[in-house]
Amino acid sequence: MPASTLRHARPNEQFAAFLDAVRETADRGRTALLAQQKDDGHWVGELEGDTILESEFILLLAFLGQEHQPRVRKIANYLLAKQLPDGGWPNFPGGPSEISVSVKAYFALKIAGHAADEPLMQRAAATIRKLGGAAACNSFTRFYLALLGQISYDNCPTVPVEMVLLPRWFYFNIYAMSAWSRTIVVPLAVVNAYRPVRELPPAMGVRELFLEDPATPWTPTVKPPRFSWANAFLKIDTGLKFAERIGFTPFRRWALRKAVAWMRERFASSDGLGAIFPPMIYTVVVLKCLGVPETDPEYLWAMKQLDDLAIEEGDTLRLQPCVSPVWDTALSLIGATDAGQPGDSAESTAAVAWLLDKEVRTPGDWVRTAKRCEPGGWFFEYANAFYPDTDDTSMVLIALSKSGHAKNQPAVQRAVNWLLAMQNSDGGWAAFDRNINKEILTKVPFADHNAMLDPSCPDISARILESLSHYGHRVGQKHVDAAIAFIARTQEADGSWFGRWGVNYVYGTWQVLAGLSAIGFDMTAPMARRGVRWLKENQNADGGWGETCRSYDDPSLAGQGESTPSQTAWALLGLLAAGETDSPEVRAGIEYLVGEQNADGTWTEEPFTGTGFPKVFYLKYHLYAHYFPLMALGRYAQLAAGDRG
Repeated sequence: MPASTLRHARPNEQFAAFLDAVRETADRGRTALLAQQKDDGHWVGELEGDTILESEFILLLAFLGQEHQPRVRKIANYLLAKQLPDGGWPNFPGGPSEISVSVKAYFALKIAGHAADEPLMQRAAATIRKLGGAAACNSFTRFYLALLGQISYDNCPTVPVEMVLLPRWFYFNIYAMSAWSRTIVVPLAVVNAYRPVRELPPAMGVRELFLEDPATPWTPTVKPPRFSWANAFLKIDTGLKFAERIGFTPFRRWALRKAVAWMRERFASSDGLGAIFPPMIYTVVVLKCLGVPETDPEYLWAMKQLDDLAIEEGDTLRLQPCVSPVWDTALSLIGATDAGQPGDSAESTAAVAWLLDKEVRTPGDWVRTAKRCEPGGWFFEYANAFYPDTDDTSMVLIALSKSGHAKNQPAVQRAVNWLLAMQNSDGGWAAFDRNINKEILTKVPFADHNAMLDPSCPDISARILESLSHYGHRVGQKHVDAAIAFIARTQEADGSWFGRWGVNYVYGTWQVLAGLSAIGFDMTAPMARRGVRWLKENQNADGGWGETCRSYDDPSLAGQGESTPSQTAWALLGLLAAGETDSPEVRAGIEYLVGEQNADGTWTEEPFTGTGFPKVFYLKYHLYAHYFPLMALGRYAQLAAGDRG
């Protein structure tokens, strides 16, 4: 209907025309999403991170003596394309230069053949020195500098391999840290024990990035108070370094054998150790330390996992931190179903079959904290059997239910039981384990990646409630009420909730409102209304919602940022769950999504809206801009049509 006719139509006619436009938008989006489905039924979009991925890959190739490979130049081209005007590199688009990201990028460019006197390198070096120089980078970056002979391993925090010998009952043991930290720290501890070094030609070095002699003894960037756990751990670090210098490491060989065996056990049924980038890199270094030939199948397998993350485009090459097919498939199936895709269609049936084939049926690390539970659930990648997670499991359960494929599926009951067994003592849920919340461990010197723990978080807790609601769980049951109490305790003073796995308070608030509504919580209660009010107050003038990654560092920026399709969809899904279908805010948000759709049925989104490690590492899921708007549009169309009778 032309706009001039619509303006003069009666209100009901105007609404009918608007609802038709919403449905047409959803149909186009669904068609575009289905076109991206793979032949075997799954979806997988690119998962984009910052440039540490490309930089670290070049640093690894340099350690292997392969810096002259043609792909190094292509990776360098990608790094140059991401350089900021001030010369540094950020850890998310629109962010400021970050010291560790910038040091690695500069070092990688030196290895790729760029000279220190080139203007672009001079700008980069000046910014790095302004940020404190290479000595101000985090511990993981220091290990790369040591690996390539720029500093001594004495200037890295000690990662004692002997910690793999500590029993589960010991307060500090490898199972007291998050799953992702565990898979990083164990191989890093092996590297720390062997201390391998590849000496680079002087022209590839980065001495110019240090404000002082790189041989200066290591000290933390921020000196902790004298009487603190951080300072106590620094004293322990000093003692460990002294013991290594005098050769007092009586359990070293035993620990190395156990650490390497631990790693190799987890190579099985996995796209690399932990199926994520950092452990994949350290795995290759460990195999070199062990003397594994480059022609050995184990070494070739380890390199292949990294090669599989590469995306070559023109004269550039970039890498993904991992791949996300289970996550993308579950969310795509939900989005397509919400937008009208029949559950018995060939596309839906194929997606369900693919997901069911990925169910975990073997014990993983989680059994250390959630015993007496039959294996079940799903992981994130193509293969990662040791590390299923509650978030993917919840999304798969929702997808199976919404598409009508949950009935009589044994995998469903196993997954529900597994989720219940994974509930933390505080009532909430984390991602990979139970009760990984010993705050003291964040003070160890090598814990500066802000991801040592895996505590309960409101976004995952609420999503699990939403998934359980599809299988008969409701308010009044003990585990549900405990989770609601946790969610109530974690609400911010302004009414929002923190988002651990998506940016940020918009993500957390959406998921809490959706989870509470699904489980039968009274959405007129003050807690829910405060969340609704916060979302409404943070809507942008264009009708959309957006939030910058900076809000993790500066909470005053919560809910602030340019509008994006995914974050707009999250806010709308939260408001719709809270009964706000007819509100002007929802109408404006839906109009934003309709207006922003591309001619081919997709949406365009540049900002990163996914979170890896808050304050440290962010992500852009390239399919977020497609399936989340489909969910919002589809659910709005269903609710609005029902409300109008």
